Amino acid sequence: MLVHKVKPVYPAAAKAAHIEGTVVLHAIIAKDGTVEHLEYVSGPVELKDSAIEAVSKWRYKPMLLNNQAVEVDTEISVRFGKH
Repeated sequence: MLVHKVKPVYPAAAKAAHIEGTVVLHAIIAKDGTVEHLEYVSGPVELKDSAIEAVSKWRYKPMLLNNQAVEVDTEISVRFGKH
């Protein structure tokens, strides 16, 4: 569960060039809810860095399994533009 979300900055050059789309990132959410690892999977490469920068600041409620905090392996989609 996402508890803190930072909105990505839409790069001015990408916006001016009308580059839109969804950047998909592979993420490992640590036991404490911080984003521990991010890897670009797909989407407009011009938007990749902005998506990674924003998502790295996101915070999640720790995931519990049998009352123990666990890491979560997931994909995160960040949309830019009008969808």
